[in-house]
Amino acid sequence: MKLYNENLPAPNPRRVRMYLAEKGIEVPLEHIAMMKREHKSPEFRAKNSLGQVPSLELDDGTVISESVSICRYFEALHPEPALFGKTPVEIALIDMWLRRCEFVVMTPIGNYWRHAHPYTAKLLTQFKDFGESNREAAAKSLSWFDKELEGKEFAAGDQFTVADIMLFCSVEFGIYTGLEIPQDCANVRAWHARVAARPSAKA
Repeated sequence: MKLYNENLPAPNPRRVRMYLAEKGIEVPLEHIAMMKREHKSPEFRAKNSLGQVPSLELDDGTVISESVSICRYFEALHPEPALFGKTPVEIALIDMWLRRCEFVVMTPIGNYWRHAHPYTAKLLTQFKDFGESNREAAAKSLSWFDKELEGKEFAAGDQFTVADIMLFCSVEFGIYTGLEIPQDCANVRAWHARVAARPSAKA
């Protein structure tokens, strides 16, 4: 078994590394240099046709891609500590937050990265006005998240879950691209500090 990985600032591999660190699971990492476009090579596309990391290759050759799917695989093998919830309500709320992370928080960050950041200008055709419009959209998403965090320690309630991992890596990637947490988002800032203090945040 091995995990095809890229280092910071790549957010999706970091999600899996944080999850594994929280679980205390060690998996061999194989570095895929995205800046050298190794993830788009024919050899890697034979494993993941979308040319994306992370991808988990099992001993029998099965390849699992998508960060949440990889984490769900390990959750089934190692259910404790439960990061995807135990009760039907916990499982549903965490899943809700995973979807909100992707569609509400990460989407504008990703759009800004693809269409406004100078690095990606050499990789694709950018639509600058659209890209810059996502700066405001990202700020609004964090303002919404700030209200949702009122009275809570973590995204889905009082317990740290995989939803916090996914959201944290998205927010951190936003900061890397130049999308800072708005100053008036005190709840997000406090939540970010709590998650950043966890040992897994260094994974």
